[in-house]
Amino acid sequence: MQYNAPPPPAETSLPRKNATDRFIESIEWIAAAAVGIVAANIFISVLLRYFFSVSIPDSYDFGRMLLGILIFWGIAATSYRGTHITVDLIWDFAGPRRKRQIDIFATLVLLFVVSMQTIMLFDKVVTTKAQNILTYDLQIPTWPFFAIAWLGDVSAVILIAVRTVRLIVNPIPIDEPRNLEATE
Repeated sequence: MQYNAPPPPAETSLPRKNATDRFIESIEWIAAAAVGIVAANIFISVLLRYFFSVSIPDSYDFGRMLLGILIFWGIAATSYRGTHITVDLIWDFAGPRRKRQIDIFATLVLLFVVSMQTIMLFDKVVTTKAQNILTYDLQIPTWPFFAIAWLGDVSAVILIAVRTVRLIVNPIPIDEPRNLEATE
């Protein structure tokens, strides 16, 4: 008996990603990695403490600084996709033209707020470095953690600006979910 293998599947041509889409995807991966690192830090710390009465040096300091990194990179990822928590009572009752105006206005307000937050966080990075603030056990400088969180905030500003431009130049259909994947 002879076995005939099925023909190889035809290659599907996926749309090529431009530099902006690759940048957005990398930010989402960084945010996901931060979630994994924070979860692993907590899980391993609890296991070591519970079963072996041992603690990881500076696990509390690392945990809180990693949580800050997670928050700011998470803001970057959710701000672009529009998947953050929203209150859409007025938006739901508006017509298509008003919905577009509300989306653009809300995104511009978000851009302003996150831009101001980014400026203030940069000040925190500079101040922390100047004060030479160190972790408790290992005496590691804390400013690099603040700088990584600040980079997440900078990424959020860039992505919100991209979202704003795309909302104005290439509006998504109103019937679609309000994320920008529909435009790609």
